[in-house]
Amino acid sequence: MVSRIELDPAVFDPSATSGLDDYSHIEVIFAFHLAQRTCTATQHPRGNTDWPRTGILAQRAPNRPNHLGVSVCTLAAVDGLTLTVHGLDAIDGSPVLDVKPYLPEFAPRGEVRAPAWSGELMRNYF
Repeated sequence: MVSRIELDPAVFDPSATSGLDDYSHIEVIFAFHLAQRTCTATQHPRGNTDWPRTGILAQRAPNRPNHLGVSVCTLAAVDGLTLTVHGLDAIDGSPVLDVKPYLPEFAPRGEVRAPAWSGELMRNYF
């Protein structure tokens, strides 16, 4: 999935993206601007009762206490304040709050584990 992020020139100086094209990936912090409720209790991920009830902090549902989303994307192009990315996990029109270069040094060290249901959920996600 290809997405275009248009950074607001009232917020970002045109030089804000200088050097960003040296990176293959970026982290995009955005607002779940259409989330209507906040979930702080347990729920079945995606409402699928085949998966266990988990707390909101143990899943990536949009109805979070702070309505913030984070997505690691492949950076395809930088054209001034317009970024073209692949794999952005946000809906069209989501306000982008910040962009950071993805640095492997900040990635997890050692083995990464996740429950089986999360692999099922993500199998055909993108």
